[in-house]
Amino acid sequence: QVQLVESGGGLVQPGGSLRLSCVASGSAFRLNTMGWYRQAPGKQRELVATITSSWSTNYSWSTNYADSVKGRFTISRDNAKMTVYLQMNSLKPEDTGVYYCNCRPPSKNPYGTWDYDYWGQGTQVTVSS
Repeated sequence: QVQLVESGGGLVQPGGSLRLSCVASGSAFRLNTMGWYRQAPGKQRELVATITSSWSTNYSWSTNYADSVKGRFTISRDNAKMTVYLQMNSLKPEDTGVYYCNCRPPSKNPYGTWDYDYWGQGTQVTVSS
């Protein structure tokens, strides 16, 4: 079982920055893919960014971003602290929404589903002047 607790949301003006944090509890954090998703009012939840953890001894990470946030957002992780971050710069009003932290295995099982799929409670980000 994994519990995820997000923090760092708030109200910021357009062009501003925020850093979201997600602290995980449970075992094998370093082996999981961590992600940030967001949901705006009246819209479906969408991917913001993911960061994987390879099985290599160097634990090199691979990241993936939604086109709408490339060049502005950066996802990172600190396995020792069991924390994943989302640095958000040059924020726009369309970035407004509830941001959720997610934890999944590195890949789906042979049935095409996730063996587990954990979500945090979400943190509100509002970009407005």
